[in-house]
This record gives sequence, C-alpha cells and structure tokens, in this order.
Amino acid sequence: MKTLIKNGTVVNATGTATADVLIDGETIAAVLAPGSTLLGFDIESNVDTVIDAAGKYVIPGGIDAHTHMQMPFGGTEASDTFETGTRAAAWGGTTSIVDFVVQYAGENVLDQYALWQEKALGNCAIDYGFHQILSDVQDSSLVAMDELIKEGVTSFKLFMAYKGVFLSDDGQIVRAMQKAASNGSMIMMHAENGSVIDVLVQQYLAEGKTDPFWHGVSRPWQAEEEATHRAIMLANLTGAPLYVVHVSAKQAVEQIAAARDNGQNVFGETCPQYLYLSLEDQLGASSEEWGSFEGAKWVCSTPLRSKHEGHQHHMWQALRTNDIQMVSTDHCPFCMKGQKDMGIGDFSKIPNGIGSVEHRMDLLFQGVADGHLTPERWVEVTSTTPARMFGMYGKKGVIQPGADGDIVVYDPNGHTSIGVGKTHHMNMDYSAWEGYEIDGHVDTVLSRGRVIVDDNQYVGAKGHGNYIKRGLSQYLI
Repeated sequence: MKTLIKNGTVVNATGTATADVLIDGETIAAVLAPGSTLLGFDIESNVDTVIDAAGKYVIPGGIDAHTHMQMPFGGTEASDTFETGTRAAAWGGTTSIVDFVVQYAGENVLDQYALWQEKALGNCAIDYGFHQILSDVQDSSLVAMDELIKEGVTSFKLFMAYKGVFLSDDGQIVRAMQKAASNGSMIMMHAENGSVIDVLVQQYLAEGKTDPFWHGVSRPWQAEEEATHRAIMLANLTGAPLYVVHVSAKQAVEQIAAARDNGQNVFGETCPQYLYLSLEDQLGASSEEWGSFEGAKWVCSTPLRSKHEGHQHHMWQALRTNDIQMVSTDHCPFCMKGQKDMGIGDFSKIPNGIGSVEHRMDLLFQGVADGHLTPERWVEVTSTTPARMFGMYGKKGVIQPGADGDIVVYDPNGHTSIGVGKTHHMNMDYSAWEGYEIDGHVDTVLSRGRVIVDDNQYVGAKGHGNYIKRGLSQYLI
C-alpha cells in the first residue's frame, strides 16, 4: 500500500517546507519536492492513495506521553478504556500515547506491567508504550527497573504526595534515582509536598470548606515549588535524569530553569489546563461565593492556578524559551455522574483528573493562532520532544525517510468547535473544554501509513495499535 500526501506544508521541529510525502506500507519512503519523479517514474500514478494537502500543514502525529487509561483511583477507575481513549486520541491527531502502569504498595511491579499489557493488547487504535509507577520502592522494585528496561519501559514515576497510596519517602526516591543513574532510565516525579497538602485538606474540611474550589487552595504553589526543588536536589545528588510531570506553578518552572542553567538533566512538562484554565474561572470562586460542585469537572492534581498570579502566561513563555520542554495531557477522565460526584460534601473524595487526549493538538495549535508559538514549536512540544524524551525518535516524532507513517494533515484555516454536550469522543459525560473554539482542524490522520481519521469520519480499528518498545532518552545533555 503506497500513499502520497502532496502539495502540503511539511512542518518538522527543525523547519518548514512545501513538499510531498511518500509512504510505502507503514513507513515514510521519501520527502520530495512537489511533483518530483522517483527513478524516472511519476509518483502519483504509481500509488494507491493520493491525499491533496494544499494549503494545509503536514505534521508528525502527536505523541501524548502522559495518559491514564483504565486507571484505578479513589475507589473508581478512569472512564476511558484503551479502546475508547486511543480512538479519541486519534480523532484529535495523536498517533501514539505513553500510558502509566500502576503499582500500589504491596503489589509486584512486574505483575502490574503484565496486567497493563493485557489491558492494552488488541484494544488500541494507535501505538502505545508504558511508563512504570513505583510506590513502595523495595529491593524487588530496583530489580524490576532493570528488567523493564529490556521490555522497553525506560521511565519510572514516583510521587511526593498521596500518603498511603503512591507516596515514596525521600530515601525511597534516592534509591530509585540511584538505580536510574546506573541503568540510564528517566525518573518522572509528581512534585507536590503531600504532608503539607494533607494538613491543609483536613483543616479546610474541618472549617466546612468542602466545595471543589478548596481542592486547588489546599494544594498551593508553595507545595509544588518546594517538592520540585527537593526532587531536583535529590537528582543532583544521585546523577539521575529528572522529568517533572504536570507543572502548573510558575515558581516550579523557575526551579527547573535554574537547574537546567546549571547543566543538570532536569525537564518539565505542562498540560493544556495550565495554559488556559484557572482556579477562579473554572471553579467559580469569588468574594461572595466559593463556587458549586460544578467545579469538580476541573479538579486535577496539580491543581488549576489563580489567573491573578500569572501562572498561565508564564507557562506559554516557558514553552517558548524551552524552560518547559513539552505538553502532555495527564489524561485521567472521570464522569460527573457516578464518579466525580463521589466528592459531594468532601472535595478530597473527588477523583482527580481531566480528560484532554482528544483536544491537545488543537488547543496547542490555538497557541499558534494566538501568536504564542510558531508552527515548528507546536510540532516540537507535542510530538518531536516527546519522541526524543522517551526514546522513540527516528521512528516517531518526525517526517523523514524511515520514520513510521504517523502523519496528520492539519488545516490552519479550518475550525473546530468543542461543543456543549457530548460532541467529543472520550468516554465522559462532559468535557472540560466545552465551548472552546479552535482556529484549525484535524483533517486526516494516518497511523503507520493507514488512514484512521478522514473527513470527520473515524475509519480506524481496534487492535491496529502496536506496542512501542522504547529506548533510553535521546534528550539528555
């Protein structure tokens, strides 16, 4: 099966050019000047499918390196399965995800990895890989880290919050970082001071402050900055690479930037919610009224930050200056009915998470339309850097010969309405992004050379997605 994408503007992180892209089977065979011949033959008359991308961007498929499909949490489970979540991702121009294998205290790390492989196998519409969550870091956990690298799991997530659920103490973190420094893997960190947060949560609940707004207030930026700094210091001590997930506070960005300026392998991601949403606008806070339970739609951790403190503006700036390297979603969807409403009367029982896997590429392109990012930087933070950061680059994250045929034809003159009601394809009874208007549109999505979305129709299939056996990070200095 040969496909020619012609007349488009090919956008890679390194530059933009008008070019034709020839895909042979699952792989990009050539990137050519428009109308070129190949070995003397007219290309267009010798392919099976021609896609005319005139006036449109041709970009490498998006890579969402932070998702939680079917994740058990807080007495329930994330509402997207690997089938529904990867299908929704495809609709939005994402052609690869890296999901998290969950290990709670007392569970065997390798058994959990096998369970997540079983969950995903034969169910994914797009390619997928895994990170591994470590909670109680024991001798067996350190052995498992070496074993998992052989399986293509080369990044390990630790938590500084959620006592009794995920939290690792500093000693456990140091042990995992020492192992990562020796085997070349990446440590990922949920950086919030959980002890401080736990005290504030109990104080607010005791005062009768139970609405969703108080979730954000109980997780202040100081708790994020302190934990980010502590994680950086422990990484400095051990020599381990450190990747800080879902950075929401500008003060945490400053800690990451300072470490990078000192030559340390420290990286950070942010998420669409920290670029666009705020504590006040989404959770309904004002001097007279502390909101309603409707704000539960936007309860996530790290939380939305105050718009009056400049966090959102600083995140866009950090993306431009590479103080933050990439944008993932932390896609962890829950429905309002039967899940989020578990926290009525107690914000601490609201399942933490926002669903965005379908909208990340569009929301970040709106940053291009609004002048925050260039098209090249858009591609870099949503595809190329995720591929490099997590050992997939060359096959993923770039349009070049030999790469997988993961390509999105994106119309910068199109329009996408994230409408009120269930117009999205995620398995949720609401969207955190209802009412957003996007100055662009995903027209055609190819995964390994196969068209899976075209002309507002899903034509992909469950089981098309392959497991990505990742290498070590290609982003280290």
